[in-house]
Amino acid sequence: MNRFLGYRCSLCGQEYLPGQVEYCCPQDGGNLDVVLDYDAIRREWAPGQITASAEPSLWRYLPLLPVGDPGGSGTPLRAAGWTPVFQPPELAAELGLRHLWVKDEGRNPSASFKDRASAVVVARARELRRETVVTASTGNAGAALACMGAAVGQPVVIFAPKTAPPAKVAQLLVFGANVILVDGSYDQAFDLTVEAAGRYGWYCRNTGYNPFSLEGKKTGAYEIWEQVLPLVPAGGPPLCVFISVGDGNIISGIHKGFKDLQALGWLEQMPRIFGVQAEGSAAVAQTFLRGDENVQPVQARTLADSISVDLPRDGVRAVRAARETGGSYIIVSDEEIIQAIPRLGRAGIFAEPAGAAAFAGLVKAVQSGMIGENDPVVVINTGSGLKDIRAAMQSVQPAPVIAPAIEALSDFLESKTAGRAEPS
Repeated sequence: MNRFLGYRCSLCGQEYLPGQVEYCCPQDGGNLDVVLDYDAIRREWAPGQITASAEPSLWRYLPLLPVGDPGGSGTPLRAAGWTPVFQPPELAAELGLRHLWVKDEGRNPSASFKDRASAVVVARARELRRETVVTASTGNAGAALACMGAAVGQPVVIFAPKTAPPAKVAQLLVFGANVILVDGSYDQAFDLTVEAAGRYGWYCRNTGYNPFSLEGKKTGAYEIWEQVLPLVPAGGPPLCVFISVGDGNIISGIHKGFKDLQALGWLEQMPRIFGVQAEGSAAVAQTFLRGDENVQPVQARTLADSISVDLPRDGVRAVRAARETGGSYIIVSDEEIIQAIPRLGRAGIFAEPAGAAAFAGLVKAVQSGMIGENDPVVVINTGSGLKDIRAAMQSVQPAPVIAPAIEALSDFLESKTAGRAEPS
């Protein structure tokens, strides 16, 4: 696999060969970037060969990934990625935008963006012949790992806070994972996972810790390059990508994907990347707005559990994703997130709170003038609304209950009509 050269620390720049390190930089604990042999890829592949692929998953990008073919043909492992992009005209008109797309990651096998990372990490674990893969998760990363592991018979262990939404815990159990609920925060579960991996020899998938998780998430950028960028008017403003941010690994992965394409000479104009955080969990946004890279922990409090993080494990790269692309960070309230759920729903897209946060950020960016009429925008919905039904129900009025009789229906319809009538 000559395209995988090794790793480079995102903080100190130290480089390592593939077998020298596994997770973070031993010098300063910095996140590691996978280094690819771009010259070799360019010699062997052209963009047209990638885009002509009939593979309907992230594995169409196998030549750009640091793993070999994982097998598992006909299983959910081979169904992660290549999610649809929608162009909702009513949402675009409502916001006054000429070009708006929504990429719906809720269509992945376990219904979230996290399937991308888990698919690649499981592939790596199989290459390394590791018996067990472990991760900490508020639900989505764990569900993704459980799903991908179940697809190929890979045992997994999931540490999740006991406060994780029941729908997400149900996914973990149904997929057959060894689930351990932690009476503490996600960050405490994360630390426990790292310690357990060291003691028992498990392969740790943790987001912002295992460099291969970023390699899975970068495939979202490759798909935007294929699905959206050809539709952006030439000679106009660059594409703006809106992404919700928790620990920072998804936005960092999207940035890595675009940087790969630019290094290969396959991307003419770098998109602008906008991170969106809940005001109760805004450590990365606050760092960006201060103008430094010193990410400080917060006491996370937000209903968007997927982006509720005290200490972002990939915060520095997440700050750079916006700063280096001319993007920005937007902070939204839980109320703004809740309001965004039915707005996306009326376009046929069911988003969990974290996914709706990205759209709420776009609304705020339009209102402030940060995004204008001619700016092309793609919003990434990172997970299905079925992940958190309690939050979805908070965003809408309860359905009425009537007797099973036509007269009752008639009375109800008349009362609705009377309620809409203009007062005399």
